[in-house]
Amino acid sequence: MPANPIGRALRGRRAGQHTLVWARPELSAPEGFALTSPAFEHNGAIPEEFRGKVFGPNVSPAIEWTEPPADTIELVLIVQDPDVPFGKAATHALAVGIDPALGGIPENGLANPSPVKGLVFGKGAFGKLGWMGPMPPRSHGPHAYVFQLFALDRPLSLAEGFALEDALHAMDGHVIARARLDGIYESV
Repeated sequence: MPANPIGRALRGRRAGQHTLVWARPELSAPEGFALTSPAFEHNGAIPEEFRGKVFGPNVSPAIEWTEPPADTIELVLIVQDPDVPFGKAATHALAVGIDPALGGIPENGLANPSPVKGLVFGKGAFGKLGWMGPMPPRSHGPHAYVFQLFALDRPLSLAEGFALEDALHAMDGHVIARARLDGIYESV
């Protein structure tokens, strides 16, 4: 397939790692547990089966975590792409109400509705609830998809369809640990 001239023209434009939720000082905490996926290694390629689709299912990869701190009440998952060619990272998944005892979310567990009990979705890319897989502009180069998992010392009790800013405001002062997993995807 020939190169996309728009993707090539925008190659130098990236929102940047500083636009990730991870970079917010008020949500900083020790990396007190680990986040992994059986589908890809940290900084490895995200398999094609998990790419985004405008029409059709967006299948999320399974993720797993080690035991978070004992006083963790709830986990929050935020998946963002900091390599989009505009001002801020794009949110590809936003979920609260995750039971830390689960130890992971199965493949397609971020589908809406989710098979994971208690999980509540906020609005992600294009206002979508649930997983919206990687869909970078063709020929723009590799994009990082940053899975950020935050351990909280209290429940957030947000209603489905909340905005990212609602979650960030509710999380402020309550993050006790965090974990990160980066995957790479490129549309050629």
